[in-house]
Amino acid sequence: MSHILPFSDDAVTLANSGGKGVNLARLCRLGLPVPSGYIVTTVAYGEFVRTAALETLIETTLRAIDVHDAAALDAAAHAIRAGFAEAAPRLSEALTGEMLSAYRGLGVSAVAVRSSATAEDLPDLSFAGQQDTFLNVIGEAALLHAVVACWSSLWTARAIGYRARNGIASEGIALAVIVQAMVQSQASGVLFTANPLTGLRTQVVIDATLGLGEALVSGQTEPDHYVIDATDVIVARTLGAKAVQTVGDAGGGIRTIHTDASAQQAISDEVIVQLTRLGRQVAAEYSAPQDIEWAWAAGRVYLLQSRAITSLYPMLEATTADDLRACFSFGAVQGVLDPFTPLGQDFIRTAFAGGARMFGYELDWRTLRVVRLAGERLWIDVTAPMRNSAGRTAIQNVLNAAEPGAAQALRQLASESQLQPTQRSIKLSTLARILRGFAPIAARVIRNWRDPDRRPRQLREQMEARVHAWHAQAPSATLPPRERIAVVAAQFDAFEHHLTEYVPDLFAAVFAGVGMLFVLDRLLAHAGNAPAGGGFNPLALQLTRGLANNVTTEMDLLLTRVARAIRAEPAIADWFRDTDTNVLAEAYKNGGLPPVAQQEIEAFLKRFGMRGLGEIDLGRPRWREYPAQILDSLRSYLSIVDPAAAPDAVFARSEQQAEAAAAAIIARVRQSRGGRIKVRVAQFAIRRLRAFAGLRELPKFVVVQHMDVLRTALLESGRALVEAGDLARADDLFYLRRDELRLYGASELRDWSALIDQRRARGIHESRRRQIPRLLLSDGRAYYEGLGATLAVDGVERLTGSPVSPGVAEGIARVVLDPHSAGLQPGEILVCPGTDPAWTPLFFVSAALITEVGGMMTHGAVVAREYGIPAVVGVHDATRRIQTGQRLRVDGSSGVITLMDAAPPAN
Repeated sequence: MSHILPFSDDAVTLANSGGKGVNLARLCRLGLPVPSGYIVTTVAYGEFVRTAALETLIETTLRAIDVHDAAALDAAAHAIRAGFAEAAPRLSEALTGEMLSAYRGLGVSAVAVRSSATAEDLPDLSFAGQQDTFLNVIGEAALLHAVVACWSSLWTARAIGYRARNGIASEGIALAVIVQAMVQSQASGVLFTANPLTGLRTQVVIDATLGLGEALVSGQTEPDHYVIDATDVIVARTLGAKAVQTVGDAGGGIRTIHTDASAQQAISDEVIVQLTRLGRQVAAEYSAPQDIEWAWAAGRVYLLQSRAITSLYPMLEATTADDLRACFSFGAVQGVLDPFTPLGQDFIRTAFAGGARMFGYELDWRTLRVVRLAGERLWIDVTAPMRNSAGRTAIQNVLNAAEPGAAQALRQLASESQLQPTQRSIKLSTLARILRGFAPIAARVIRNWRDPDRRPRQLREQMEARVHAWHAQAPSATLPPRERIAVVAAQFDAFEHHLTEYVPDLFAAVFAGVGMLFVLDRLLAHAGNAPAGGGFNPLALQLTRGLANNVTTEMDLLLTRVARAIRAEPAIADWFRDTDTNVLAEAYKNGGLPPVAQQEIEAFLKRFGMRGLGEIDLGRPRWREYPAQILDSLRSYLSIVDPAAAPDAVFARSEQQAEAAAAAIIARVRQSRGGRIKVRVAQFAIRRLRAFAGLRELPKFVVVQHMDVLRTALLESGRALVEAGDLARADDLFYLRRDELRLYGASELRDWSALIDQRRARGIHESRRRQIPRLLLSDGRAYYEGLGATLAVDGVERLTGSPVSPGVAEGIARVVLDPHSAGLQPGEILVCPGTDPAWTPLFFVSAALITEVGGMMTHGAVVAREYGIPAVVGVHDATRRIQTGQRLRVDGSSGVITLMDAAPPAN
């Protein structure tokens, strides 16, 4: 294999030329203006590393380091790079001869020498800036030095850490080197074929400065900034100072000069348009937005490199450019920001299609337009209601309660031309469907109100009977695995129809309680008790504390009883508290916990083992399968030393606070105008709120129990197929689509493993995405920001969000991204991205709750109110702006979070 390849050579591949080399070769073959050059392939790198015995140095140096320890990373990088420098004089004569011959063949004295790693400039990972580039390299000795320095830059601290954070193994990584004729540019910069700030795919953004691009990419200068629309019109133009410029030095290398260029454009409008068209040509070739480095010299544009813009959130699927769609994050409302498995996505689509039947719509779950997919996550399309005056108001009200951050983003689109209302009122046919769908719900609500004492129990018994009947339909464990899978595939259809039978009862139960909250809020407002900051009256919200009939509360209280049983044996409690969660989980799995702990946990999981983190996704593991989170929560419960802080004591106090709030409401309403009548209304509302509001958690619990039948059958079939060698992992089946599951069950012959592996890899990649939009448009625009700016009052920093559970608490922050290893201590303030029911066992030991997503009616807010802990949700970037160990004051009535001290130093 050759050590040198010209850009035009068909032998150029990612393996031998790295990402940058492959991209430059592709642009060159398209006839685009790329400076002449060649590639020193990874074969040369591998030969150098082997002959210099650097492989052992790299392996031993990296084996024991903590990639999260910056000092350790720096030390490791220094040791490895020193080894490369020491070995540089020992380059083989053959390799040296090839490199110098290629250099002479370019016919230029000055070249740019750029690193090109095999894990660089890829469609999903750019690795931009991780390896080194050397500009204006002049002379043979300087060239050889630059090549070795590029090779060693594969092992900078930033490159090692970046690979580790993105799950790229260092074993097998190699680096090629690009050598190009140096362009002594008059102007240079970067071009994005989509707006990197907004995500808008129809805009091109250009940053330009004078001289070479080094000052720009290193952040030393303020460039010009141009935004160009789809018709090549410059719609925004900002001239930067361009006060620092880098230029080539006559003897080699670069130097910095300072000048005042703020009054002049770095490039003319004609060049801007030329660059824009070239950029779009490149993006069309790759079928993806591109980040392109360019240079302007002697009246010509040069393209220096191109890579995918990996920071953009993926586009909504099944949309067209001429039909703007607006969608909010389903996961943000559910408190689940991770990607969904393919079968989990289809289950949700099936559920929505089943719900639509209530209103007379026969919708195909495959082509369901209201549920869309982007980034392996689900998005709810609200375009239709936004184009209707009445619907626009309704969807804003829904989002204000469910996800205020998305509602805030949607308000910014109020003047968007393609989302303007085309109807002032609802069509009669649509209104008829709505009334027909809600009529049975309304009838059930009235029935519930008539008998608040017995109806909650009857409803729960009714749901338990339905769940029992569904479990009775589970496919027999004696069926061959593929036949059992075929039965499960058919059960999706049964579930879609089954929903229409019990959804009216569940909705009616929730409306019967939650609707009373609105009534009481209005009564207090008429009594002159409207909250100054808007939102629900805190006194009314206190009525939702300590509610009966909440299955999530019952789950957490049952876990409390498990902790009490373990605490009764002090030696076991001490061992349990001091043992690592994963060790406990393995011991439980093997039946190796002390008998009292093993039996109590088994009893808990028999009742609630079908629950788990992200449980709304059919493909996510359940506590029954691996109860690490439950065991971690138990360790937190066992750390409670004050009996008054025990979960059952907390819940009892919550009940007392609700009773006091009820008395206060009656007193205030009685003093208002028409108080005698209003008191009767308030009493009616309070009684029904307390009876039915706890059922808010029942619908999801019922759905999860239905999912349990499907998941259990698929996992058991998967395990059998793994033993037979047909599958690699027992959960592989969750990476098939619903129709594919049916084909797999019918033994359809195809390479399922490749498809499953591809989707699993895509899900893993998407799970690393740190920021998830709250609102996403079909033109690529993404809205990430939640509620509240950072305020500074008297030198004290404050964050703001949506207040959803009244009260004030002070404590130490604990930022938790994964509840399986939360390590939450009693009295700490839980700060997390979002919560679903799987997080709620932590609430009993938390002093307060802060989340990045959610609203008044989401799970975390509902349970926080019940437990009487202050909660503020929708706080933009809370898990980054707050650090573990920081002391906070959380006001759940005003939504203000006070940072009472500076962030603790990083370890």
